[in-house]
Parts: sequence; structure tokens; C-alpha cells
Amino acid sequence: MSEAQEFSEAQWYAVHTYSGYENKVKANIEKTIENRHLEDLILEVRIPLQDVVEMKNGKSVNVQRKMFPGYVLINMVLNDDTWYVVRNTRGVTGFVGPGSKPVPLTDSEMLPLGTTDPEVHIDFKLGDTVVVTGGAWVNTTGVVSEINMAKKTVIIDVELFGRKTPIDIRFEDVKVL
Repeated sequence: MSEAQEFSEAQWYAVHTYSGYENKVKANIEKTIENRHLEDLILEVRIPLQDVVEMKNGKSVNVQRKMFPGYVLINMVLNDDTWYVVRNTRGVTGFVGPGSKPVPLTDSEMLPLGTTDPEVHIDFKLGDTVVVTGGAWVNTTGVVSEINMAKKTVIIDVELFGRKTPIDIRFEDVKVL
């Protein structure tokens, strides 16, 4: 399966957790993604937060509250492996959906949560020579060897210690020469 196909199949799912375990579940899933190299299948784990003004000791204080206590949102390609990883994460009670069948959230459900990104247009392609405009690799030039639309990053090959070395850079930190 190509990366473009995987990205197009990725959808947002709501996962029910034990109350108060949202952050632990998010951390555990992210660690499992890293350990099992599932970065291309489970793209993002998110706990939607909202800014709320509370009164404490007669003063108004801005705090962030979970929009959906007991739930974590996951952007992923649903298959047997990803289902198993998420379902068997400590603190997860199940996916939202009838029975054991997860139901993806619609774009209209995700829009108020700020998780639907506007379409990204890039002005470079594979093989283009680019210069890094920000971050630790600023002013480094390299050749585009891979474009990851899901993560909004580009891998460029640079000459480092006499060897071709791939580095991962965000789209906004790259400019075509």
C-alpha cells in the first residue's frame, strides 16, 4: 500500500477511556506507535481541549479543560493491527461504535475540533533542490527524496561527513532554489 493510499484511508476515531486516563492512554498509544513503527498507520492521537475562564479566589483564571472527558481521538488507518494496538492499550475501554465495530467521525463532526486541516499546496517535488529556511538545519541545501503529506514534512538528502544523509523538515521550513 502506498503512502498516498494510506493517508487517504486514515480517518478519525473516538476511543473511550477510563475517566481521568486520557493523558495516560495518549502517551501509551504514542509509545506503542514508536515501538512498533506504526507512524504511517496511526498518524495522530489527540485530546481536544477548550479554554475556559474559572473564578478562583475572586479572580478569573484561564484554564484548559477536556472537551470530551473519557475520550481520546485517533487519526489512523483502521486495520487489524491498529485496531488491536489501540483496543489493547491500558485504560482503553473500546472504540465508539456499535458492538466492536469502530465508526469513523465525519468531517463535519471534526471541523469544530480544528482537526481538519486545509489542503496543503507545496511548490516543490521529488528531485528538486531546496534550502531550509528555519529550524536547526537553516541554510542547509538538499534534494527532496520523499514528501509526507500526512505529517506535512519533506525528507531531503544532504551531504554530511561525506555521505548522503536524509533529514526530515517541515513543509513551511523549505524553499525551492
